[in-house]
Amino acid sequence: MSGLHVGTSGWGYPSWQPGFYPAGLDRGAFLTFYAAHLDTVELNATKYRLPSEQQFRSWAAQVPDGFRFAVKAPDGIEGRLATFEERVRCLGDRLGCVRVVVERPRDDGFLELFLGSVDPTIRYALDLRDPSWDGVEPRLSEARVVRVDDRSGAAGWAYLRFRELVYPDLELGAIATELGEQARSGTDVLAYFRHGDAPDAPRAATLVRALAG
Repeated sequence: MSGLHVGTSGWGYPSWQPGFYPAGLDRGAFLTFYAAHLDTVELNATKYRLPSEQQFRSWAAQVPDGFRFAVKAPDGIEGRLATFEERVRCLGDRLGCVRVVVERPRDDGFLELFLGSVDPTIRYALDLRDPSWDGVEPRLSEARVVRVDDRSGAAGWAYLRFRELVYPDLELGAIATELGEQARSGTDVLAYFRHGDAPDAPRAATLVRALAG
C-alpha cells in the first residue's frame, strides 16, 4: 500500500440512493459501485459479528486491485485474536489495516501484551479514546502501529477520521492539501469521512481525492 486512500465509514446505506448510488441499483451491487469511485472503506460490521472466511473473500472479490478495507475489530479482540486475524487475512492484499477501539485509560501492560501478540504483517491502528494515552505514539511507531488521527507519520503510515457530517468545500480543499502533502512525503494515508443519512461522506471523499491529486 502506498500513497493516499480516501473513503467513508461503511458503504451499505440505502439513503445514499439516489445521490451517490444510482436509482434502481441493487443493494448487492453497492460495494462494486462504491469501489469504482473510491479506493478504501471502513468495514464496521465486524465489530458486532465476525464474518465467515467466505464472506471476507466475497468482499475482496467485489473490489479492484488497489482497494483497501480498514476492518474494525470486535470488542475484546485480545481474547480471540488468532481467529480474528485468520479471518481478516482472507481479504488478501485488499486488507489495509485493522482499527481497534480502546476505551480504557492508559494501561501499558495491556499495550505491551497486545503489541507482542498481533501479527506484525497486519497493520493495526489503535483508536485510543482516553486522553491518558497521550504521548504513547512513539512506542506505537516502534511497532509500526499508529494511533488514529496521529498525523506525525512516524510509523510510515497514518489513519485519519473526519467526524463532521458536512464540510464546506473550502475546508475540504484544506484537507486535500494536507493529505496530499503527507502522501507525497512518503506517508501512506488512510482517511475516512463519517457517514450520515445524506451522501455527503462519499461526496467529500471523492472531492478530497480529486483535489489531492
